[in-house]
Amino acid sequence: MVLKKKKEIQVDAFFLDHQQLEKLQRFSKAEEQNLASLLLHCAQLSNGIQQIQCIKQIMPLVKKMNQMSACNPMAKACFDILGEVYFSLGAKNPLKKVLASSLNSLPEEFMAMALKSFVCCLREELKTTDIYLYRKVLDNLACCMEDFSLGRASVKNLFEEVLQFLQKSLLGIQEENRQNHGNCIVQTQLMHDLLIAIKVSMTIVQKLQENIQGSLWKHNESFVWQSMCSLLRSSANFLMDATLLQTVQTTSGLAVILFTKAMYEPAEELPSLVSDLLLGSMKHAGVPSWFVSTCGSLCTEELPDSVLLFLCHGALAMLEWKNGSMCENGEKLLLDIASVLLSLSSELKDSSMATSLARVLAIWTNSALAALVSGSPNLKIKLNGNSDIVGKLLEYIYTHWEHPLDAVRHQTKLIFKNLLQIHRNTITGCNERSDPFFARLMKHLLSLEWHVKGKYASLGCLVECVGTENILQLDRTIPVQILDVMNDQSLAPYASDLLETMFTNHKAHFTLSVQESTWIDQWHDIWVSPLLVILCEGNHDQTTYIIDYYLPKLLKCSPDSLSYMIRILQASADANLGSRNTRGALGALMACLRTARAHGHLELSNIMSNGLISTECIKQGLVHQHNQVCIDALGLLCETHRSTEIVSMEEMQLIQFFMMYNLNNQSPSVRQQICSLLRKLFCRIQESSQVLYKLEQNKTKQELLEDSTKRHPLGILQQYKVFMSSVCDRLFEVLFPGSSHSTRFSVLTILGSIAEIFSVPKGQAQVFQLDQEIDSTRVQTLIQCFASTFEEVKALAFGLLMKLRDVAFNLQDSESVDLLFQAAVDLSTSTKPYDCVTASYLLNFLVYHKGLQHICLRKWVKHNPQTDENTSVSTVEKNTLAVIKLLLVNVEEEIFQAKKSLLQAAASFPMYGRVHCITGALQQLPFNNLTLVPEWKEMVARLILMSYKLSAVVSPVVQSSSPEGLIPMDSDSESAGRLQMILHEIQPQDTNDYFLQAKILQEHCKVESEKLADHRPMENICTEMRGKDRQTCDVTAQMVLVCCWRSMKEVSLLLGTLCKLLPSQAAPEPSDGLITVEQVKSIGDYFKHHLLQSRHRGAFELAYAGFVQLTEMLSRCNSESLRKMPEQWLSCVLEEIKSCDPSSTLCATRRSAGIPFYIQALLASEPKKSKTDLLKMAMKELISLATPLNESSSVIPQVHALNILRALFRDTRLGENIMPYVADGLQAAILGFMSPVWAVRNSSTLLFSALITRIFGVKRGKDENSKKNRMTGREFFSRFPSLYPFLLKQLEVVTNTLNSEAEELKIHPSLFLLLLILGRLYPSPMDGTYSALSMAPFVPFVIRCGHSPVYLSREMSGRALVPFVMVNEVPHTVLSLLEGLPDSTSPCIRQNNIHGTLLQVKSLFGDQSCLS
Repeated sequence: MVLKKKKEIQVDAFFLDHQQLEKLQRFSKAEEQNLASLLLHCAQLSNGIQQIQCIKQIMPLVKKMNQMSACNPMAKACFDILGEVYFSLGAKNPLKKVLASSLNSLPEEFMAMALKSFVCCLREELKTTDIYLYRKVLDNLACCMEDFSLGRASVKNLFEEVLQFLQKSLLGIQEENRQNHGNCIVQTQLMHDLLIAIKVSMTIVQKLQENIQGSLWKHNESFVWQSMCSLLRSSANFLMDATLLQTVQTTSGLAVILFTKAMYEPAEELPSLVSDLLLGSMKHAGVPSWFVSTCGSLCTEELPDSVLLFLCHGALAMLEWKNGSMCENGEKLLLDIASVLLSLSSELKDSSMATSLARVLAIWTNSALAALVSGSPNLKIKLNGNSDIVGKLLEYIYTHWEHPLDAVRHQTKLIFKNLLQIHRNTITGCNERSDPFFARLMKHLLSLEWHVKGKYASLGCLVECVGTENILQLDRTIPVQILDVMNDQSLAPYASDLLETMFTNHKAHFTLSVQESTWIDQWHDIWVSPLLVILCEGNHDQTTYIIDYYLPKLLKCSPDSLSYMIRILQASADANLGSRNTRGALGALMACLRTARAHGHLELSNIMSNGLISTECIKQGLVHQHNQVCIDALGLLCETHRSTEIVSMEEMQLIQFFMMYNLNNQSPSVRQQICSLLRKLFCRIQESSQVLYKLEQNKTKQELLEDSTKRHPLGILQQYKVFMSSVCDRLFEVLFPGSSHSTRFSVLTILGSIAEIFSVPKGQAQVFQLDQEIDSTRVQTLIQCFASTFEEVKALAFGLLMKLRDVAFNLQDSESVDLLFQAAVDLSTSTKPYDCVTASYLLNFLVYHKGLQHICLRKWVKHNPQTDENTSVSTVEKNTLAVIKLLLVNVEEEIFQAKKSLLQAAASFPMYGRVHCITGALQQLPFNNLTLVPEWKEMVARLILMSYKLSAVVSPVVQSSSPEGLIPMDSDSESAGRLQMILHEIQPQDTNDYFLQAKILQEHCKVESEKLADHRPMENICTEMRGKDRQTCDVTAQMVLVCCWRSMKEVSLLLGTLCKLLPSQAAPEPSDGLITVEQVKSIGDYFKHHLLQSRHRGAFELAYAGFVQLTEMLSRCNSESLRKMPEQWLSCVLEEIKSCDPSSTLCATRRSAGIPFYIQALLASEPKKSKTDLLKMAMKELISLATPLNESSSVIPQVHALNILRALFRDTRLGENIMPYVADGLQAAILGFMSPVWAVRNSSTLLFSALITRIFGVKRGKDENSKKNRMTGREFFSRFPSLYPFLLKQLEVVTNTLNSEAEELKIHPSLFLLLLILGRLYPSPMDGTYSALSMAPFVPFVIRCGHSPVYLSREMSGRALVPFVMVNEVPHTVLSLLEGLPDSTSPCIRQNNIHGTLLQVKSLFGDQSCLS
């Protein structure tokens, strides 16, 4: 049962202007309904869905009108208005489609009149001159061409005007885009408009070819010809313009080929023209002059790789490949496109281009399949499985089937599937199953290890060609092998898809070839029996993934197998109950039954009444010691195929039994599953109750008498109500102040689901309402949950109280509300960090109370009578403003005190709690719907000012070079003396001398004041620092630091929230905006200052969180000065890093502190679909700094660059955009290891680690030699081709240091890194001979690394050798290694050399794929 949110369809209604309404009123008749009165009624409706119903009545009414009405002025006026309405509606408005659909059935006699009206309206549309309104006209043209006969006829009538408008729009949008360079938002909008314009041009040329074919329009002077040339010229320009979005360039590639195809004669020569264009062998002599003049840039320049790709795509999509229409030239073009695409595969590494290339290759295979149907014998030879092109395509597949991009992997699978079909088409008439190409592929695929994800999809495609039986004949244990792999979640989906393909194909094979029904037992033995064994005895992960991924597919293929499973498992259920670690037969039975019921393969009532399963058996499952068995048993009760299936009395009793024992489960994942399943049950109750209410309403008395023997609907509804009430009683029974976190989490989540599901829509009966179960005690219980130390419990309690707030406030008297408010204010200044979170939730709850101002706030804040008079102001807005004002007044006073003594502030009134409460209050305020705008403007200005003041007080601590140990906690004079320097350095604006002398706070103030008679302020501090119980507090360094960095955190989050919730307008001083451009700029400067100077990780990490909110807002901002700020900041900080200025305050220690975070935020905020210019600029600078050419230059810029690169390579938001820089980053890390400076080597180590994770994936196991986080050598070097010569050269340098005959230990710094990378590669039986990168040159160097005197290096060289030795070269390599071993008579025998050689031999033999 899948829970889906019901989507409400939103339809915007249309409105007519005064003149149109008057026209309709003139023709409408009150006594009878005519077309005018129907349209008038329709226009007066404000609901779009009602208007749709009204428009559907138009055609029946028109058909009733007689033929004389065709000349009626009323009909003409109505069609005029219908035309105006059609062109005024948005493209996505359902009204537009309904109107077009209705007009498609317009009677013939009215067609001419309607066409005249629509032509007139379209002509007006085409007169549009505003570039930003072109999109509406283009959308209307697209809608006219899409299944709308009247619209298409209108476009046909105005064909020349339409072509003229399209030329104008293409040139106008292009120019406007050029003028708005740098404005990402406007440029993105314009590029999408440009895309639509190109698509509409193509649609009109494709669908209206009868208008432009024939000889008349092909004269150079004809208007249509000139227009076509203009469209072709614009498309060619867009194709070559790299500043445009990739989708615009791709579509332009399609347009160039389509327009050329429409204009070029003779058509048979077109493939030759395209082929010459792609191969760069264009000869102007044979090319028409119009083509050279319009597409000169394509003919004369060397085309960029991306343009070649888009042209290939255009040729494949726009030329006709079926029915042999392309002749010999077409076949040559097809093969040329393949060679161009394969050459591009080694050049295009950008993620979007790699995806496009994979997609175009898949399209090529489809075109090849179409061409083969009527192709020449020569084409069949060229596309045979043994041909060069197919071999290179297979090489592409093996290199990309584990590509990090899902889209590339998917396309790779399609390419492989189509290649198999292509080969089948070339060998028609032969036996496919014994074909050597298929046999070789099958052998190679099966020899791969099961951790290779590409193996599964490829085997699945091969099964469809050769059949499961053929594969099982090679190895009968394949199903068990695949099931064993399913303990890894990353492989489970692939494995289950392969198994589904295999067992479905196997069943079809048996059904066709075996007449008797005995085949099912054989099928069960192969596919079901191994599954049952694993379900009973397998580990937790494996069984979970098999149940989730494999079992539903198996039951879908063979529902009858369920009875076989139940029979086998029932037989051993009593004997094999399972344990804490294994499910046993009982657990396996529960899993099978749950899956079968959820997918509609069984009814629970049927199997319980038939005795297949008993209530006691389900109860055993519900309290089983294995958590997942409990979940499966609960799932059996809660999950059904139909969401309206009635919940039986037995199910309700079993649910109550379950809730007695399982609400306090200690596993978070199990708690989540319990809550999710119970939510499904409550949805069933709610939805089935609505069905029962309808049944009850529709029943006659006779039906009630007939159904008296069955369960009565009202009786079931009463049972539902009693059950839900008992559930709530049980939940509140276990929710008490001392209850555990797990119980609270479960109870509050379940109650939240009940409150949400059983909310009462207007005019609808509801079987249960949680409001009726709530009393003052239960409200108090929920409020007490705010005191939990776990924030998720606070959040759940708050969410539940928000749903019940009306009844909750009604049950609270004024005194209780006052006490709660007082508690919240007190907690907001507690020294315990979680108390301020409690205060925030309490205040956010109380601001919804209508009487809060009168009950609590009058005595705290000066009352403003104007807000009371303004009844339009919402309660929440008034209360929030007052609460923030109160908190702000308090925190301003506390900041003033903290300036005098930061120590006192840390011990008595840490300020971060108040700021946290302010941020929380702001976050739940609807800022798009505020009334008290002037008050909020003033409040925002005060909040910003307060943030700066608080930051100024606490920042000296977090910006200290040693923020963790500021206060000495011992009275030893020597240690106090040692700390004088630190204390002096971080002295804040302090009026007492605490930070000038190291002191200890004694337990009793009296003793301290006697010892330090001259230091009176100290006595005051001690007095002020007494707690409620009059006990004095020791102040530790940690307390001061926590106070300071948490204050910095809250200030950052507050400023970030202000920027996020209050976006500035384009004007410098917006009248309706709550924050000005200057304020945003000052906030940006604040973040810049603190991110670049803070040294405490907690401080700069959280400043980063606020800064990210600011930068994301800036990237979407209309104001150009704000939008340019990230670029300016980035340039400034990179310049400061490069300058090596001694006066620079940038932190070179602590992994460059906040600098990487600062640059991360700036780069990650770039729009995802942009050209990422900032990223490209930053990476170019950083790579050059990380690999300095001049060794004598300062190392600090290099350290910063390495640390920043590490942060960027780890940032998931940069995604695949960072991958083109991985090779350069790896080179910088390896070269950094050779630096004599420790700081550079340290940063290089961190960068290298980040890059290994980025390249090979996150390591999820403990086995260092596991092949999960590895890739084949060919895949590695095809993705990072520049690493091939670099690693080879470095390896040569490293091995030269190992050749010394001296006995001293010489280790090159890069040896370990190089072997670590090479050891992560592995060989593949699929490695062919088509790759340009030969692995052979690495072999002698890796062999020499085995002579290292370091044991670990020798061991790693053994592993690193394996991927570089081709499978057929293994015997020869092993022999040469053994021959290199010294004789016993040799004068100089080095044991290290012998050991290294033997390790390499062992590694070559140890690799299973090599042995096969």
